[in-house]
Amino acid sequence: MMTYTATCLFGLEALLGAEIEALGYRRLSTIDGRITFEADEAGAARSQIFLRYAERVYLALGSFSAPTFTALFDGTAALPWEDWIGKTGAFPVGGHAVKSALHSIPDCQKIVKKAIATRLGRVFGLGTLPEDGTVYQVEFFILKDTATLMIDLSGTPLHKRGYRPETVAAPLRETLAAAMAALSRPREDVVFCDPFCGSGTIAIEAAMQMLRIAPGARRSFAAETYGQFPAPLWKAAREEAEDLVVRDSAFSAEASDIDPRSVRIAAEAAGRAGVAEHVRVFEADALMIETGGRRGTIVTNPPYGERMLTAGEAEQLYRDMGRAFSRLGRWQIYVLTPCETFERLYGRRADKVRKLYNGMIPCFFYQFFKPKE
Repeated sequence: MMTYTATCLFGLEALLGAEIEALGYRRLSTIDGRITFEADEAGAARSQIFLRYAERVYLALGSFSAPTFTALFDGTAALPWEDWIGKTGAFPVGGHAVKSALHSIPDCQKIVKKAIATRLGRVFGLGTLPEDGTVYQVEFFILKDTATLMIDLSGTPLHKRGYRPETVAAPLRETLAAAMAALSRPREDVVFCDPFCGSGTIAIEAAMQMLRIAPGARRSFAAETYGQFPAPLWKAAREEAEDLVVRDSAFSAEASDIDPRSVRIAAEAAGRAGVAEHVRVFEADALMIETGGRRGTIVTNPPYGERMLTAGEAEQLYRDMGRAFSRLGRWQIYVLTPCETFERLYGRRADKVRKLYNGMIPCFFYQFFKPKE
């Protein structure tokens, strides 16, 4: 068995942990933004192809106490890097340190790099390592003076599914959009709507969940170039993903925007994601939405002051949304925004508020799912 670490946006740890366990893997620890779990070698492929909320997956080589640079060097040099990095392998180093004595990231990078080079040079009998072969991105994470050394298995971050090569201004990360969709509990008999769709990410991620389309099924990963994870592992994982796709779902979503360019980009993205038949994309004013006699759920990330509008314009939009959405009766409404006073502006207290992060921006996911009194 191997030890892996999956990272995620703050606030998505519970969703990611449940996904990991659903794959049959044992969760070892959970801290803010990262979950460590145990799995076999096939876990490198299955975790990256199936996890919707992970940003990256790493192979964790080992952890040790590192209150000093000497301890960091010795602990790093004691790990079996030659089992992974070959004689010509390149090994750039990155990392983070939190609440630790070793807070200089550049210095930590230099120490870790030197320790790995020293060990590999000794094992391979080389004074200078060529580093012109396969790239193994090394990552260190030092928390409260305990260092964990890892190799990145993802390469390109996992939120980049591949269906969105072109985006609008301030695009929502796919992993966060997937979480928003999941928390709104999409159903086949309830239309799923995003009236500020931008690139269409929220509606697309909802459809992918309902059709059980694996988020990583159509992209490649750094670990596919590592000899320790041979091609049959990836082939088997992709075949498993293909077998799980739902072919006859009645789920439908609507993604609309007042901006014609956004509508074009969203429609093209839905096609690339394989959900065009389930996501209707069209141009419309979000404040003119009507029920049409249907049951529905709105899940949206409207423009706001830090990203697209001035603060005053965003506040007026929230007031207008409150009036417009009040016409929708029993429809459920889910809104992501960094605005702490959204409820007052919207004119209604949320049934639940969940703190999430859009990249590094702290946001609030306001959930209105009970009938308005």
